Amino acid sequence: MSFALPSLKVKPSVPESFDINGGVFGTTDLMTSGLAASRCNVDLPHPVAASELKFRENAHQMNMTVLRNTQGLHAPLRLAMELKSAKRIGRLPFMPSSNVMHDALTGRDLDIGPEDIFNTPEFLEVSGQPHAVVERSLGLL
Repeated sequence: MSFALPSLKVKPSVPESFDINGGVFGTTDLMTSGLAASRCNVDLPHPVAASELKFRENAHQMNMTVLRNTQGLHAPLRLAMELKSAKRIGRLPFMPSSNVMHDALTGRDLDIGPEDIFNTPEFLEVSGQPHAVVERSLGLL
């Protein structure tokens, strides 16, 4: 019995072919295509990197599946409705939102990560005048 749970096994994504533009001697011309263009064609990311990028999404899907199997269809629907309404809470454009309700519903309020330390509003270098920001968002400027 799988209970319709998503797979925990990482499925690596490998490209079908490598498009390396050959120059005069069969190598990539780095002067025209750049280092980044040749790197993405040659290097493959680690299989765990894809899993780490989608960790929160996978955990959310797993929690919703377990919730549906244990409490019925109404529980994930209600939680999805609450999450949708939490995302729609509006603030004035010059005031950053703390997303407390969304974080509490997803369990994100219990985690501390780099985004909590380095993305705080008091360290922002760019802040506009409140009247100008509101007028710009309304299309008056």
